[in-house]
Amino acid sequence: MKNKRSSLSWRNYFELCKPKVVILIIFTAIVGMLLAVPGIPPLDLLIYGTIGIGLASSSAAAINHFIDQKADAEMARTQNRPLPTGDLNSQNVLIFAAILGIIAMFVLVIFVNPLTAALTLLSLIGYAVIYTVYLKHMTPQNIVIGGAAGAAPPVLGWCAITGEIHPHALLLFLIIFIWTPPHFWALAVAKREEYAKAKIPMLPVTHGPEFTRLQILLYTVLLLIVTLLPYLTGMSSLIYLGTALMLGLGFIYYAIKMMLDKDNKTAMKTFFYSINYLMIMFAALLIDHYFPITFSS
Repeated sequence: MKNKRSSLSWRNYFELCKPKVVILIIFTAIVGMLLAVPGIPPLDLLIYGTIGIGLASSSAAAINHFIDQKADAEMARTQNRPLPTGDLNSQNVLIFAAILGIIAMFVLVIFVNPLTAALTLLSLIGYAVIYTVYLKHMTPQNIVIGGAAGAAPPVLGWCAITGEIHPHALLLFLIIFIWTPPHFWALAVAKREEYAKAKIPMLPVTHGPEFTRLQILLYTVLLLIVTLLPYLTGMSSLIYLGTALMLGLGFIYYAIKMMLDKDNKTAMKTFFYSINYLMIMFAALLIDHYFPITFSS
């Protein structure tokens, strides 16, 4: 029985970290690190930067669990999380989040650089406090404004290696920033009744699913344009360009399909496509960085 409880407790704390989300955050941060220099970045900065950013993201996720526990209990999608089920209490979660956050800042300040630590702390506060406490419950544009915190990881990764905020890193930020609304709104359309029950003013709750579907389409068109910037600025070459065009047109296809079909199943397919979209897009940036193909080749 003791081992079973220990295993259950470990799983609860692991769930607090929102591992699926944090993996995507770490991936985009690592891509930022690798794109920051022509070859392989210093391994110590790569390792410590990844650890620090990952722990800070996990800390922010745990704080999000604590703040959102009442709303989570109202939604079928989140009612089995550790706090609503009573598997963990608020004190457990806050101590866990504090430990992760302190270790993250220590690692980034001592082994990476103070600028990365400061930017990571700002991102943590932006997501865990400004977005979760205020924006999420204040405005249907919550995910648009709050998306800045979620778009920061590649900038943090780049800064971890170079100690500066480079314009190319800001292009990566812009891609994720524009990607976030259509990504999350697709989920919100499918789960709008749950958000309404929890009294969270997501766009489909306040303005209806039809308006939201239109916004998703408009954002996917804007996203396609924005994703061309790395190629147009000379940051990337043809491998990335071809990938960006195909993925962007695919996202637009799903957005149009959402407007035509108007069912939750299509909305969820769009949501899952958007996750794969971002991972493949950043993988293409990475491949293109080390194996560029140009017309002159």
